[in-house]
Amino acid sequence: MKLEDLTIPDAASCRAATEVAAAYCTPALFNHSVRSYLWSAGHAQLNGIEFDAELLYVAALLHDLGLVEEFDNNALSFEVSGGHLAWVFGAAAGWPAQRRARVSEVIIAHMADSVDVTIDPEGYLLEHGTGVDISGRGCDAFPPEFRLSVLERHPRLGLPDEFLACFNAQAGRKPHSSAAAAVRSGMVTRIAANPLDH
Repeated sequence: MKLEDLTIPDAASCRAATEVAAAYCTPALFNHSVRSYLWSAGHAQLNGIEFDAELLYVAALLHDLGLVEEFDNNALSFEVSGGHLAWVFGAAAGWPAQRRARVSEVIIAHMADSVDVTIDPEGYLLEHGTGVDISGRGCDAFPPEFRLSVLERHPRLGLPDEFLACFNAQAGRKPHSSAAAAVRSGMVTRIAANPLDH
């Protein structure tokens, strides 16, 4: 498998999601969002999982907007506020209500402990792809050439420190959030051991 084997969907919604993410995310967080899609789509290809590429791409590009200052909610977990933002994005894109709800569900699901691929393939794939990128979980399933190509095309740019700072800030202000639970469960150690950074 090569990076060129994966297609970035070219729907208007995908181009708009890229523009939104690039405008509001730091370069490191933006690259993380793109890589999350690539790890997700790559995992799907390796395992024969069918998915909606437009839905997954939009969710991947918007999934961390709840961490940025402009969209950080003072009470909700970042993935829930990001899900609301994606619903609004979907409305602006002309998506029907059911599809807006789906993109919100996918973003919320990416912080779940596990997602049933038979019920929510896009949620499962985004949860898997973000796990690969943040902790390196499952990255050894990808061919080395593919991993290297993804990292060269979309470098990490100090993501571990930036991501930990975001999660620590969320945990401090929202102790019952998913970010706080991740910090309590040893996220610092998992990120430090990520082979994608070594």
